[in-house]
Amino acid sequence: MGVNTTSTIMMIRPVQFRLNEQTAVNNYYQKALEGITPENVQERALAEFDGFVQKLRNHDIEVLVVKDTLEPSTPDSIFPNNWISFHEDGVIGLYPMYAENRRLERRQDIIDDLGQFGYQITNIIDLSGTEEAGRFLEGTGSLILDRGNQIAYAAISERTHPEVIKDFESAFGYKVVSFVANQNVGGKRLPIYHTNVMMALGHDFAVICLDTIDDTGERKMVVDSLENSGKEIIEISENQKAHFAGNMLQVENKSGDRMMVMSAAAYASLDEDQKTKILLYNKDIISSSLDTIEALGGGSARCMMAEVFLPKK
Repeated sequence: MGVNTTSTIMMIRPVQFRLNEQTAVNNYYQKALEGITPENVQERALAEFDGFVQKLRNHDIEVLVVKDTLEPSTPDSIFPNNWISFHEDGVIGLYPMYAENRRLERRQDIIDDLGQFGYQITNIIDLSGTEEAGRFLEGTGSLILDRGNQIAYAAISERTHPEVIKDFESAFGYKVVSFVANQNVGGKRLPIYHTNVMMALGHDFAVICLDTIDDTGERKMVVDSLENSGKEIIEISENQKAHFAGNMLQVENKSGDRMMVMSAAAYASLDEDQKTKILLYNKDIISSSLDTIEALGGGSARCMMAEVFLPKK
């Protein structure tokens, strides 16, 4: 059985963070902030980023910080988990992205640097060719990986296409449990743009907003899969999901202690019972204020962390 939690995280330090108009069309979490200059936005996002990295490092979690580039302009580069995934057999996955300006985030120099840092890269599986046909699968935003059981969970949306899911299954040897997850937008139930805003997997548990899975058959299928693979289900509400309570990640520190990482907004939305359940499986909860990044980027703590499972040479 493989490992589900990593002790090494890759994060991209923003140089020009802003609201990405190309993703706002179907990311209903993004909000424009009034009366704030672009310089202010970047300053605030950078302060939130640096504070978050410091908290992770204070808990003895290894963070590889990569600096973003000014050109080309990539306002969402702070969310690397959508374009790249790292696997314990040395494989790197590259993924097709919905927004054209997000495709520019895929950087060969980052992959080269990991090799220089002493990580072993055996193969690169590049699924991004399906962009031309308008089919997308945005990495561990679209896919919640249960690495130990080789199962992935995927909420179908404009950014998570069934055909590319099949490509992923055959390339990576995973079984994907796919379903539709919706949220209320202007009185309609519309697909949630990324699976990782409504569910997170730990080693022995899953945090999930089951209320977003409107089809009772699909909901039962997801519950059965999680329970059959030995996960306790910790449910969150749709309101908590709107505060990014589904966007968390379990990590390990250098001593092997497991921690659950989330934003301050996500933590504040949880009730005592949910926190207690999470702490049954984790030594600590790490939360950090990401208000600007959440508002303008429409993503939170989980989206900012690409888990590095690559073996060292």
